[in-house]
Amino acid sequence: MIAKELESSGQNVRKYYQRRLPSNPAKDYYYLLRDTPNNETLIVEYGFLDSTGDDVNLLKNNWEDLAEAVVKALADYIGVPYSLKGSSVSEDYYIVQKGDSLWSIAKKYNTTVDNLKKLNNLSSNLLSIGQKLKIKGTEITPSNENIYIVKKGDTLYKIANMYNTTVDKLKKDNNLQSNLLSIGQELIVPSTLQTYTVKKGDTLWSIANKYNTTVNELKKKNNLQSNLLSIGQILKI
Repeated sequence: MIAKELESSGQNVRKYYQRRLPSNPAKDYYYLLRDTPNNETLIVEYGFLDSTGDDVNLLKNNWEDLAEAVVKALADYIGVPYSLKGSSVSEDYYIVQKGDSLWSIAKKYNTTVDNLKKLNNLSSNLLSIGQKLKIKGTEITPSNENIYIVKKGDTLYKIANMYNTTVDKLKKDNNLQSNLLSIGQELIVPSTLQTYTVKKGDTLWSIANKYNTTVNELKKKNNLQSNLLSIGQILKI
């Protein structure tokens, strides 16, 4: 259960161990397990900063989410209610329970599946136990934010770097419970004014494609009357 929750939070899970001989704790693999025989002891290694098999930035930026994944799994395992960290759940929000679906939640709150997906920026109908869903309100994109369309190869870390923000900020702004993205998904991102210096071989199309915008937007923002560019020209992105 812990492995499943860690995977849903974006971390890779390579292997896990359990007691081979419950009747003989002296045979347990780790000394910490051997030395606490009267308790059901768990050790979670979230990853190693010097390992090529781990995403170092994920460990550094999302350690709270990884720890929370363990809490969620343990709460479910021992059968106690789980509440999202730091949340004061009000009538505007709903915490997903076992057996819930978007359809059942929409029916319960007299709304639609499409509205729930729009409010929570969901690209699919998949839910996870403990997920916090917004059930009331209007989806508003603040004036200082833009929409980014996820492309093949994108990661939250890559997009965060592109917009000079953090993975945690992107997840919070888009109500994301994990680091998983899907192609075509819309993300709210900070509006940042960038400049680009035209190099040999550049075209408006290649620059627009690089920065996930359009030729028309570039021309409008830079007051260009044609598609002609000159080397060294500075463009607002």
